[in-house]
Amino acid sequence: MRALAALAAATLTVGAAVSLAAPASAHGERPHQRPAQSAIAGDGTGLLASPNVEHLSANPGQVGISGCFMKSAPIFVTSGADSVRVWDVTDAAHPTVVGVLPQALFENEAMNCGERTTKDGKTTRFVLIGVDAVQASPGDVQHTNVGGGELIVVDVTDPTNPVIAGRAPGTTSTHTVACVRDTQCSYAYSAGEDDHFSIFDLRDVTKPREVDADKAKAGVQPFFSPTAGHKWNFDAAGIGTHTGWNGASMWRTTHPRHPKLITTTGKAGRGTDPKHPGWNDFILHNSFRPNANAFKPNSKPSFKHGNILLATEEDYEQTDCTQAGSFQTWWVKKLDGSKAAIVPLDKVELSDLGNFPLPQGTFCSSHWFDYRPGGLVAVGFYGGGTQIIDARNPRNLTSYGHALWGASEVWDNVWVPVYKNGKDTGRTSNVVYAIDAVRGLDVYAVDVPGDGIGARPTASVVPHPSVADRAQDTAVPLGLVGGAMALALAVRRRGRRARARA
Repeated sequence: MRALAALAAATLTVGAAVSLAAPASAHGERPHQRPAQSAIAGDGTGLLASPNVEHLSANPGQVGISGCFMKSAPIFVTSGADSVRVWDVTDAAHPTVVGVLPQALFENEAMNCGERTTKDGKTTRFVLIGVDAVQASPGDVQHTNVGGGELIVVDVTDPTNPVIAGRAPGTTSTHTVACVRDTQCSYAYSAGEDDHFSIFDLRDVTKPREVDADKAKAGVQPFFSPTAGHKWNFDAAGIGTHTGWNGASMWRTTHPRHPKLITTTGKAGRGTDPKHPGWNDFILHNSFRPNANAFKPNSKPSFKHGNILLATEEDYEQTDCTQAGSFQTWWVKKLDGSKAAIVPLDKVELSDLGNFPLPQGTFCSSHWFDYRPGGLVAVGFYGGGTQIIDARNPRNLTSYGHALWGASEVWDNVWVPVYKNGKDTGRTSNVVYAIDAVRGLDVYAVDVPGDGIGARPTASVVPHPSVADRAQDTAVPLGLVGGAMALALAVRRRGRRARARA
């Protein structure tokens, strides 16, 4: 398996390479590429970080894959190959594990948090688990899954006791599953494959079920999508963006059981537009449209106008960091049903950011990202670590900061919300979590422009700054990490080849 060999080489050699910090190969035409930083953090840990990013704490012990925050409580839930973990993030710089659901799980690449509040004010909190290949929990051995295609609901209302509340089979890929409305999660959409996806009815989380798209036919019928295959992201205007094999499509989800297609990324999103080569060499991975309620059709591209779609493009088998998978901006020109109304603006590969010392033979595709209001985006680039991208000018993406480790596989980056009185305020701190298959969970503070804080955590997310770093869990065995990554590559290669044959 060439890709697995590349991954092994990356994790074994980056540590030595960062001390040399040779300038990364990059697209010569990009005027904003920067030379690699040459200094390693003075603590001798093998951290290569820009001066505006400070490492706050390390939290090993899980083969980390994905995570999400609850709105109604300072709770963070992570999914890994070995467990689901519930964290108290009252002190965001030093998150504390308060509950664990042990399980063998692959892959649930996008942990999704859901909540529902009743009229009497009681809130149920849960997470959606998408089973891609295998799932087994010692507390639910009679329901071991080998083969995937299943949605699992885990109740975390009591954060100290996460439990499996319900299960539902799906007729399409459950690689990822997402709530249409996270604070009143009654319906969720699956990643799907080829040109179909599934809708799940979660009004009773103990008995979730797939919705039938055509009751006139026998069995359960999935729903059509021209871009099925990977992830749904829902914005503040109630529009869902479906990313996958053929780019991205946008849908009106006012009635979640009957989504309406609005527009797509056209030929550029399919990777067939000669004017925009390399915009989709495999899949558009995930997306987000900031300030969506302010959308103004035909206005110039600006976050102020709510017409910028952010996306990552993944190409995990490509070992050339000039092509392995980019972070992108797209201009949403119209939402009136016009075809191909989402057009490219700019993209950057890892090598364009100028701080990764291994331009070839590495596992360096872009993956999950999170946007911070103001224009900074935290992106996980697998072995390329945590990259902070400056998107304030969506036509000219540049590197803002970074944090790389010698042995690391960052799958996901998320900005920590600001909580007050136990509730998400809607504001975002300057603290970033990196979910890492090798290191577990790393915590960073970023010097955000104009906040006057510097590379220190926002005071409101660290209520007890005098408390010493908590004791760390046992490190994750590298064999388990290698096994999880091998399974990831095998499952994804199987899907990629099946797609190529279709």
